[in-house]
Amino acid sequence: MTAAFGVGAVGHANPRVASAIAEQAQHLMHGMGDVHPTEVRVRFLERLMQIVPAPLSKAFLATTGSEAIEAAMKTAALATGKPAFASFSGAYHGLSLGSLALCGIERFREPFEAILPARPLLLGYPHASTPLEDTLTAARAALSNRDDVAALFVEPIQARGGLIVPPFGYLRGLRTICDELGILLVFDEIYTGFGRTGEWFASMHESVVPDILCVGKAMGGGFPISAMAGNDAVMDAWPLSEGEALHTSTYLGNPLGCAAALATIEEIERLGLCARAKRLGEDLVPTLTAIAGLDAVVDVRGRGMMWGIELADGAVADRVVKTALKSGLILLQAGVRGEVISITPPLVIGEQELEQALALLREILRALY
Repeated sequence: MTAAFGVGAVGHANPRVASAIAEQAQHLMHGMGDVHPTEVRVRFLERLMQIVPAPLSKAFLATTGSEAIEAAMKTAALATGKPAFASFSGAYHGLSLGSLALCGIERFREPFEAILPARPLLLGYPHASTPLEDTLTAARAALSNRDDVAALFVEPIQARGGLIVPPFGYLRGLRTICDELGILLVFDEIYTGFGRTGEWFASMHESVVPDILCVGKAMGGGFPISAMAGNDAVMDAWPLSEGEALHTSTYLGNPLGCAAALATIEEIERLGLCARAKRLGEDLVPTLTAIAGLDAVVDVRGRGMMWGIELADGAVADRVVKTALKSGLILLQAGVRGEVISITPPLVIGEQELEQALALLREILRALY
């Protein structure tokens, strides 16, 4: 019920993805980063640009989500000339030193506080039940008090922070505020992208386009690859290379990763997984409503194939995860206190498997009280 942190959206060892990697390995396993683009890298970038919303037009490839976030941070700093960033309480954008600077979960930051850059401006991440105007008024007030913020980083659904869905219209409101204040808007869709919520990207539910989009996890179908895409105005802030790239990495646009990502995109389209995630999410509502009524459950929330079941505290959630594992059901904890059970199965999961898994989870939760 995890898709291995959402990575296995098209299934574990999807045959077409595995074949694409194997075939590419017979031709070229490693390219030369940004020096000489391989043919498969060009094909993948062209395909990626067909999926991301316009006017996003150029992309930088990397290996991990953290790298994509850090590339976005550098891009925003170059494009605006500003040194600071804003994110949200409960935000998770990776744990490498640069991305950790955006983190809104204190247990990850605290051991390294002395060597981290300045703390980000942390906004409160609203739940769907929070009045929309109140949340936007608070965001506008916080951002208006600073003139050094280059970009606001936001997860359209806060994943590691507890599967929190904001009120509908919040992303569009942030778009308006950022435009008014000259702040770039960055969507971290590393977890929510590639069909997870019923659209290619979760921000598409509100038809909102960021200045920069970060993606990864499910994009490679199990092979590590990530990307940061931006519009021309933002991406052209990078100076032309004069022999030595200002930002690069050895495995940038790895041919195996590009082949895997191309095959994954084809599988999502061939199997209609965006629509399937939306339908299954709607079909789950009665079952999840029943789970929400259990004494052990504080709240149930989500969209598509991305749901969170909030319990009283992390200790209770830990008991659920361990009990479930003994019964063959793999679950993950989320939330700032580890109090949320995360439900993010592969988008190809059988409907009977899904029903059985949720029935088992319901029995485990019922047995707690």
